[in-house]
Order: sequence, then C-alpha cells, then structure tokens
Amino acid sequence: MSTLHATPFPLEAEEPETALLDRVFFALSDPARRQILERLDGQALLVSELAAPFAISLQAVSRHIQVLVRAGLVRQERTGRVSRCSLDAGPAHAAAVWLNRYAKYWQQQFDLLAATLTDIEERRPDKPRAGRKRAPRRR
Repeated sequence: MSTLHATPFPLEAEEPETALLDRVFFALSDPARRQILERLDGQALLVSELAAPFAISLQAVSRHIQVLVRAGLVRQERTGRVSRCSLDAGPAHAAAVWLNRYAKYWQQQFDLLAATLTDIEERRPDKPRAGRKRAPRRR
C-alpha cells in the first residue's frame, strides 16, 4: 500500500530548498509515480492515457499525479474536463545535484576497494610472476 499524502516531517518549518527536496524524494519513493514519470518522458499525456497500464483506479492515478505536481515534477494543464500532464525535470535535477554531493565519498570507497583487491592479488601465493611462463597443468 502506498502513502499518497502523508509525509513523515512538517514541511512548513523547513527552508524552501529543503522542502522541495523532501517533496521530490517523497514523490520518487513510490514505484507507480516513478512509472508515471517514465511514461511522461518526452511526451505530454492525458490522465486517462497515464492511467491505462495501471491496475488501479483513475482516481488513484490522479492522486499520484497530484503528489508529482506538488513536487514540481509534473505540470498539469486543464482544458475543460481534459487534463494533460507533462514532465518537468527541474526538481529531479536539483535532487541529482544534492545526491552528487556524496559522490566523493563513494569514490573514496571504490578507491579503497580497488587498493584492497590489488593488495590481495599481490599476496596470492600462486600468482604468476612477470616474465615466467606457467607450466601447463597435468590432468
């Protein structure tokens, strides 16, 4: 079961940038909302078109879309009763920039892993030495 409207924190007390990130990450936390964003990549669709592949009601899809609209990830234009949705990747970019701040920590971990693997490889007793050919194994 997905939570559509509840958030685990009060958004009003936060700074605008932090509140936006909270809404974006909350919106991205649901697989149905991520699928909606994928379907909107490069095209505007009617709500009914977005709802077609889902095994949930049109009303449930509309609630998911509203979460995405509040996060700024989707723009919704209404003409009478017809509602067309389109992707706005700006807030997703802001979230990616925020996540990228931690790339240096991951890179340090990968560098440490590479050094450890090199050290293990160099200490292997059956390591072939440079310049010497290994004798073929007998069966």
